Amino acid sequence: MIMKFIDSTEISIKSGKGGRGLVSFRSGHNAPKQGADGGDGGFGGSVYVSADPGLNTLSCLRYRQHYAAEDGSPGGPNGRTGRNGEDLILKLPLGTVIYSKENPDHPLIEVLDPARKYCLLKGGKRGIGNIRFLRSNHQVPEEYTPGGESEELDILLELKLIADVGFAGFPNAGKSTLLNSISAAKPKVADYPFTTLTPQLGVVEVDQDNIESTKSFVAADIPGLIEGASEGRGLGYEFLKHIERTSVIAYVLDGFSDPENPPERQYQLLKKELSAYNLELSNRASFVIITKADLVDDPSEFQAVTEYFELHNIPCQVISAVSQLNLEKLKRKLFKSISRITPEEEIDPRSHLPSLSDYRMIRPSDSNKSVANHALS
Repeated sequence: MIMKFIDSTEISIKSGKGGRGLVSFRSGHNAPKQGADGGDGGFGGSVYVSADPGLNTLSCLRYRQHYAAEDGSPGGPNGRTGRNGEDLILKLPLGTVIYSKENPDHPLIEVLDPARKYCLLKGGKRGIGNIRFLRSNHQVPEEYTPGGESEELDILLELKLIADVGFAGFPNAGKSTLLNSISAAKPKVADYPFTTLTPQLGVVEVDQDNIESTKSFVAADIPGLIEGASEGRGLGYEFLKHIERTSVIAYVLDGFSDPENPPERQYQLLKKELSAYNLELSNRASFVIITKADLVDDPSEFQAVTEYFELHNIPCQVISAVSQLNLEKLKRKLFKSISRITPEEEIDPRSHLPSLSDYRMIRPSDSNKSVANHALS
C-alpha cells in the first residue's frame, strides 16, 4: 500500500499526572498508628518526539488528534513507591518542525537529529508520602503532597524534508528524470507539467575512486515551480518549504528545448521566486544543472549555454539524464558542495529528583486534601 504524502497536521498532546503520595501507618492491636509508612507516588509520563529515518510523511498522525502519556500511580503502604507513568514517544520524520498552535510563528522544536529525543511536555512530579515527613519530633505525620498536574498543548506539525541537495526547476525541466537516473528513487516521469505532485527523495551513491569520506548524499526532487509561486500560484508555494533544509540548491534548467527561454532567464526567475519566499535562500550554496543535452548533436553548443554561469562564477554542469552524459561528473561535483548541520545536545528533563521545597504539602488541617496545586519547576 502506498502511503499518502502529508506534510502538515495538528494534534493535541498531554503529559501524565504524577501519582499522589500516600498517608499510611503501620498498625497493630490497639495501636493504630505505630509508624508512618506511606510511599511516594510515581512520576507522570512525559511527552517526547524522536526521528524515525524510515518516515517521510506525517500521515501516521493525520487521523488521530489526541495523544497522552500515562499517569503515575499513587504511593503504597510499607513505603512502596508508585509506578512511573509510561512516557509517550511520537515518531516523526526528520525535518519536522513543531509549533504551538497559540504561537505558530516561532517553532518549539525542529527534529533534525535521529539520535536525539526531544521533550515537549514534562510529566507531573511524584507526590510525597507521609513517610518522608517523619521526624524525631513529629512521629505521626499526616502530611503528603499530591501528584503534579499534567501539561497539555495543541501543536502544529510541519514537515520540511531534509536533503543534501534540492532540485529546483520549472515543470518539465527534467528533475524527476535526473533523480531517477542518479538514485534508486522512482518518481513519476511524463511529458506534461506537474508530473511530480509530491517531493521525492533519493540516495545518490558516489563513485569512490577519489572520494575518501561519505559514500552518498540525499537529493530531493521538489515539485515544479512556476512564476509567481512565492505568491501562492501553482503548486510551488505548497512545496517551497522543502527547499529550506537543503544544503545545496541545484537549479535544474532546460538548456536546449526552448530557445525562447534560455537557461539564464530560467535561473533568474527561479532565484527570484525563492528569494521572495525566503530571502536567506538567495544566499544558499547553489549549483546549476543544464539538462537535455541529448537534444543537440554538437557538444560545442554547450559552451553557449554555460557562458553566463561561468562569467558569474556559478558552478555549472551540462548533462543528459537520458543518455547518461556527465552524470558521474555531476555527482562528484554535487558531493563536494555539500555541508552539514550539527544539532545541539539534548538535556534530559529528569536528570535529578525534586526536593521537598519544590512541593506544596497537604496538611491534615487543609480542607481539601485531594485537590491541591504544587509548584512546578
